[in-house]
Amino acid sequence: MATERKRKRNNETGTNGLKRRHVTSDKNKQHISDDVSEVTQIAADVFPPLVGGEDEDEGSDSGSEEEEWTGLDGAADGDVKGSEHTGSKPKKPPTGEELRNIKDATELYRSSSFKLQIDALLPNVHPKYERFAPLDRFLHSLYSFLHSIPSVEPEHPLIASRRLLKKGIAVPYSAPQPTEDTNWKVSFTKPNEVTVVGSWPTKLSVKAKDKNPYRVDVAVEMPAALFQEKDYLNGRFFHKRAYYLAVVASAIARKGGELNVDVLFDSVAGDSRLTTLVLRPKQGLKNDWSKLNVEVRIMPTLPSDCPIPLQRLSPSRSNIRTLTSEEAQEEFSTPLYNTALLLGLTPRAHLLRVYALKEAVPAFADALTLLRVWANQRGYSEGGKFCVRGFEGKGMWWAAVLDLLIHGEETSGLAKLSPKRKPLGKGLSSYQLFRAALDLFARHDFTQERVYLKSEGGHRFLPQEYNTHEAVFVDSTSSVNLLAGVPMSSLDMLKHDAKLTLETLNDGTSAAGSKDPFREVFLKDLRDLQSRFDVVMRVDLSSAKPSQPSPHATLDHGSPFNALIADLASKLRSGLSDRIKALAVLLPTSGPRSLSQAHPSNSPIIYIGLVLNTDHAFRLVDHGPPADDPNPANVQQFRDFWGDKAELRRFKDGSIVESVVWDVKNVDERAHIPFNISRYLLSRHSGIPSEDVRGWQASYDSTLRLPESIASFYQAARSATGFKTAMTAFEGLIKSIKALDDELPLAVLNISPSSESLRYTNTFVPVALPPSLSSILPACARYAPVMDVIIEFEKSGRWPDDLKAIQKIKLAFFETLATALMKSVKGLRATVVVGDGVSTSEMQDVASLEIITPDGWAFSARIWHDREAILLDKIIDDKPHIPKHLKRKLQQTSDSSGAEAKERQEAMETKALYIRRFIHAPRHHRAIAALSHRFSAFAGTVRLVKRWLASHWLLHGYISEEVVELICASIFLGSDASSKDRESVPGTKERGLAVVVEFLKDWEWENGLFVPLYGSSESEITDVTKQPSLTGGKSGAWAVSTELDPTGHMWTSNGPDAIVARRVRTIAKASWSCLQEVEDGNFDVKTLFVHPTEHYDIIMRLDPSALPRYYQNITADPSVWKGKYANAVLNGESKDALKPGFDPAQLLFNDLKRVYKDTLKIFHDPFGGNLFGAVWDPTLKESRPFRVLGGFSSTPVRKDNEKGKDKSLVVLNTDAVLSEIERLGAGLVTSITVQV
Repeated sequence: MATERKRKRNNETGTNGLKRRHVTSDKNKQHISDDVSEVTQIAADVFPPLVGGEDEDEGSDSGSEEEEWTGLDGAADGDVKGSEHTGSKPKKPPTGEELRNIKDATELYRSSSFKLQIDALLPNVHPKYERFAPLDRFLHSLYSFLHSIPSVEPEHPLIASRRLLKKGIAVPYSAPQPTEDTNWKVSFTKPNEVTVVGSWPTKLSVKAKDKNPYRVDVAVEMPAALFQEKDYLNGRFFHKRAYYLAVVASAIARKGGELNVDVLFDSVAGDSRLTTLVLRPKQGLKNDWSKLNVEVRIMPTLPSDCPIPLQRLSPSRSNIRTLTSEEAQEEFSTPLYNTALLLGLTPRAHLLRVYALKEAVPAFADALTLLRVWANQRGYSEGGKFCVRGFEGKGMWWAAVLDLLIHGEETSGLAKLSPKRKPLGKGLSSYQLFRAALDLFARHDFTQERVYLKSEGGHRFLPQEYNTHEAVFVDSTSSVNLLAGVPMSSLDMLKHDAKLTLETLNDGTSAAGSKDPFREVFLKDLRDLQSRFDVVMRVDLSSAKPSQPSPHATLDHGSPFNALIADLASKLRSGLSDRIKALAVLLPTSGPRSLSQAHPSNSPIIYIGLVLNTDHAFRLVDHGPPADDPNPANVQQFRDFWGDKAELRRFKDGSIVESVVWDVKNVDERAHIPFNISRYLLSRHSGIPSEDVRGWQASYDSTLRLPESIASFYQAARSATGFKTAMTAFEGLIKSIKALDDELPLAVLNISPSSESLRYTNTFVPVALPPSLSSILPACARYAPVMDVIIEFEKSGRWPDDLKAIQKIKLAFFETLATALMKSVKGLRATVVVGDGVSTSEMQDVASLEIITPDGWAFSARIWHDREAILLDKIIDDKPHIPKHLKRKLQQTSDSSGAEAKERQEAMETKALYIRRFIHAPRHHRAIAALSHRFSAFAGTVRLVKRWLASHWLLHGYISEEVVELICASIFLGSDASSKDRESVPGTKERGLAVVVEFLKDWEWENGLFVPLYGSSESEITDVTKQPSLTGGKSGAWAVSTELDPTGHMWTSNGPDAIVARRVRTIAKASWSCLQEVEDGNFDVKTLFVHPTEHYDIIMRLDPSALPRYYQNITADPSVWKGKYANAVLNGESKDALKPGFDPAQLLFNDLKRVYKDTLKIFHDPFGGNLFGAVWDPTLKESRPFRVLGGFSSTPVRKDNEKGKDKSLVVLNTDAVLSEIERLGAGLVTSITVQV
């Protein structure tokens, strides 16, 4: 019995007291109640309830019919006995059907928990239809009202519009407008039918983004008597439709008290031909439905017996006559115009088709919901933010995609334009259908492969008649191309997003996946520009003047604005070609307007986002047709497209081709090539001035550059600069050292770099500082960076077996090496550096060789001797053969003094430093250098992130450079280092920074992070796992692990702690909010890097003229080196010897951090920051009993109402601490401000 009770307790609680998941006898049959509640809460946050107020209480007992099963024991929440029930129903075991559902969930979905998450999400994105009785009553009233509107006799369209205009109703006639010579008339008679169409009657409505209301579409069928056979010409149908809609609007507005609604016009995608009537409820009357967050849209439709001949609406026919000669017009087809007219026939047919799919396929409704939610989260629908062009009003297309997957495509009677897709059938789950749709988006080539859904009567138009459309996806009515008007660039973006989602789902199946795939796919808003696109452009179209305006294209697209956007997207896609994976034109969703405004207004501001193909994005030359092309039209077309940029060039292989060359001056400008191409094409073809196309890449670049006035010194001195130049200097040093083998006791086996300057990730580009330049630079710009290298000599048995002696031998090696180097290389200076001024350990590696090359490059070399690790292990554990529990008893009974324990602790700290410096640092360097070569944006991303963290006073002091590199590597590698073509890899450093900031604001660092940095280096993994994990008794809050560092504290042992980790999250959230200002046009890059100081208790101001790195300050004041300090060179101040790596501000920071570690926490920008910020330990402000060696400066508490002091209680003596800091910083600290 005891064993049985123990088993029950283990099922209910884990070892840490947390509630565990109950599991049936089958491993795959899990009931994960915690996941359901969690996802329900998340979904409720993302998709808030439709109805607020008292209506939320309705149906609150809906969950009382089904009780949650909590296991075979029948116990819940720690109730082991299960014998007492306080009025609740007894728990029942799962039924056979429930067990089958659990099994199906595992087989048909990613996992059973994923199905539970989907089940929790779906109710939160649909309206609660049982609460819509007021809306139903309104729809009945609207039906009666529409049938009661009196008829209007036929009259001239202009006369009719003037009559309505007197009533405040503008008729939304589309172009070409009717004229006085128009010989047809408009009229109104009551509709044949009034039908609710769209997703509302099939209960498939999905919550829109940005609190947009649900839509109830009401199709009003206009009588056939209103139309004539020729109404397909010159917009006559649309004019009659517009008048019909205006009459309905006038009637509702005039008698609005009966319906209690506001009436507005709205045009889908800004197309006046697709204008609808929007009815929004008012408050106060009996049939009040204003709390339902829903609006009704009235759309006039064509009757089935309409006299307009449908064969005249083929996509290849021309139905707009703008010239006198009809023969001349025949060659200009009007596919978009014809499609807009045919849409008047489809609402009822689409409703029936969707209803049939819902009835025939059990999973169709849920699959469509998942697909719509996925699309909404990525901007493929209406919303308050900028949305992807072309998908507004395309709700039926998502259902048609699932129709294609379920039933396949039509092939009978059609030419084989694409491979036949086998239908998937009706038995798939909603997740499987959803994933199949993503797979279709990711694989389908919309430019080459056309899609024709199965149609009962076959398709009306021949395949060649759709040649005028960019993409073809014909619906089941065989009349409408559902992708008409959708730019190919938007479909490229859809393909890219589908690949990203599939990548996320696949990553989620691996153990290393750190993201929740369900949240990433369905709950996360992915419309943010900076983290979604590599290049973001803000374009002002106010001054746009197309170079070749086409009246015909304007009429076909419905407006000049739509024609401009279509041409702009097409030109950019053609010009950028394989430089990009996707291009998205983003603009606001068209909104409702008053009835007095006939046509929609368009915002002149649009955004263009580029997702780069980094293999080709930054090439300098675009090749065109050869000079001897047999078709001269190709050459002329290339020259017309590129204009003055096109030129004839001969290349090394002897070919002479038309080319476009993009001139760049440095590496940063090369990354701007896609932006420069876009700006040039927008200027050439759309007449948009260059100043109206704004990007932010140059502003980001400026944060990583030296001030121009300082850079001019290096340029004038022709100083060596650049990462490759630094590597060349390092290779030269290797050759110089290896050439000295005859003069050294042991031959040099290897020299390994471990400096960020030699792996492309240093924040600033490395620069050499030769003596000629250092003598003219101001003191605040005379910092010489040092590059660390590790020297490994050949193995020898002559090394001593004493750690202290080994350190002495290293000094002798350095002395010999320095002497030999200075003899062999003229102008080289080598100095042996002993100690760091802090460590007093004689066994620790503190000696180094400082080398300054004749060109001004500074290196710091250390010697790696592998015997040190063995000797340290002996001190740490001199009896490895004795079990640990016996060893503890021996230590307790030992009479030895604390000297051994102190020595052991010292050895542990030395071993931790040894492993980090000589084992992990070189391997980390090689891995990061490889990533810098593999991903073009990786190094730039790391540099920007370091600059961002440094500007917020976190880098180096609390966050090591290595852990920053690891976090950035996780963004590029994902969960699998071996995968090469990840869609989510940033293509520019700007996007990389945004993604890292987004990660840090959401990262639950308590769970750690795994980075597959080393890929499949099994030999290294095996080697390092043998090394003990030592951190010197310290451990940071972040755990960033790799294959070689499973604990994750190799680079975080000294920080950040929990306080700083939370600080990073707060700063990341603030920075993310700042990034969102891009959409407002108010974004300034510098604001990302300006740190607020009002939250610090103490601000210490340093003298900028005494800081050698001040010129690197993000807000450096040029007057410091141009003003009163500019003549310091003349006074002999700059004649001191060059001091590589000397940074007095960093040294002071280190001292204050070490001395006052128990008193305050201090922060500083290592890149020339002239401010220190500090916060007191809040616990020290409370009085406490006095004790010896309390760890902080204290003073007795003053007694209340007495002059004396209570010597038994003490508090922090802030005045004394500040006085000590002032003395420590004498000559460097100019002022200390205490902030209240």
